[in-house]
Amino acid sequence: MATNKELQALREAATPRGVGTQTTVYADKARNAEIWDVEGKRYIDLAAGIAVTNTGHNHPKIIAAVEAQLQRFSHTCFQVTPYDVYVKLADRLNKLAPGTTPKKTIFLTTGAEAVENTIKIARKYTGRSGVIAFSGAFHGRTMMSMALTGKVVPYKAGFGPFPAEVFHIPYPIAFHGISMDDSLAALDKLFKSDVEPARIAAMIIEPVQGEGGFYPAPPEFLQALREICDAHGIVFIADEIQTGFGRTGKLFAVEHAGIEPDLMTMAKSLAGGFPLSGVVGKAEIMDSVEPGGLGGTYGGSPLGCAAGLAVLDVIEEQQLCSKAVAIGEQIRQWALSLQQDTRCIGDIRITGAMCAIELVADNDADKPDPDLTKALAAEATRQGVILLTCGVRGNVIRFLPPLTIGEELLAEALVTLGRIVRELTGEVRKAG
Repeated sequence: MATNKELQALREAATPRGVGTQTTVYADKARNAEIWDVEGKRYIDLAAGIAVTNTGHNHPKIIAAVEAQLQRFSHTCFQVTPYDVYVKLADRLNKLAPGTTPKKTIFLTTGAEAVENTIKIARKYTGRSGVIAFSGAFHGRTMMSMALTGKVVPYKAGFGPFPAEVFHIPYPIAFHGISMDDSLAALDKLFKSDVEPARIAAMIIEPVQGEGGFYPAPPEFLQALREICDAHGIVFIADEIQTGFGRTGKLFAVEHAGIEPDLMTMAKSLAGGFPLSGVVGKAEIMDSVEPGGLGGTYGGSPLGCAAGLAVLDVIEEQQLCSKAVAIGEQIRQWALSLQQDTRCIGDIRITGAMCAIELVADNDADKPDPDLTKALAAEATRQGVILLTCGVRGNVIRFLPPLTIGEELLAEALVTLGRIVRELTGEVRKAG
């Protein structure tokens, strides 16, 4: 079998550099919260494929469901010959989605595709064209989703022009001095100086920003946006691609605010590692599109839908929403202890098992430390822990372990990371 070095050389020769990779470790097998590379080294996975394997790698129940579906058929195209697992999964999600309004669901393949479809649906329903998104947002790499994304490098640089009539306002981040009132004032200014509300079809927001830095929106802010959308006939879209399926301690993060979105995107952990995304929304809005206006050849893969049904069973049976809260508390206590010992952790953000530490110099929010962040992630990989970075300033370490990770395994990973942080910051102080 090829080594990591050999595969990396092949990767550099055969695939474009635009597809960035966090590590040069090549996976050979994975089980629950552990990955083994092609050289046999074991890693504790605190990334979960970017919040995809909330139910752990190769959960036996999910694998069994996919194997059973594979024996039946792998593809017929739902728009040609529909199948049971698509409509059964849609029915379950319609019942689980926040709010009491009747819902309908469409399945697609990628998160960006789900985002694109919410904009299509909102524009068709309202007859309007404008869309409001937020600074720091990440909604995908297709043209419309890039337009909605609020981070230029590396996602938007050099790819324009983007679709018109997309407006960004600041996302409330207390650590950076942006209050909820600041964001609402910016929205009011937008309506007065750039675009009237009657031209806005939709507003899209991540209840907890993902790539932007794991910043949770205050519940009161989401409630205020819901009221503004209602007042002006604007479709409220919750992007739950990274936050959904138990990650934040609720099945969907928007539930923390007690509001009902008009449309909601789903992907990542929807199918436990199999490509599947979806849009669930109020039936009246979803049905505004004529037959043929929605769909895709691979949308709603039978294998993905079978996996999705099993994922919902696992979340319920193993009480993964409660487990997410316990994971978050374990990470919080570790981070607080580390914060007392160092001057590099400026902020700790815990929303269930969607956790982050923001690394700065001298406890100063205005001194982001992306170099330390990169060094920590790289050294963690060398010492057997897979970590992800994020943030507009490149200085956030995010924690996305599978919700099925054991307490002892997570503790092992955190001990390793704590040791690395202390070593790196000690070297920095000596060098200074």
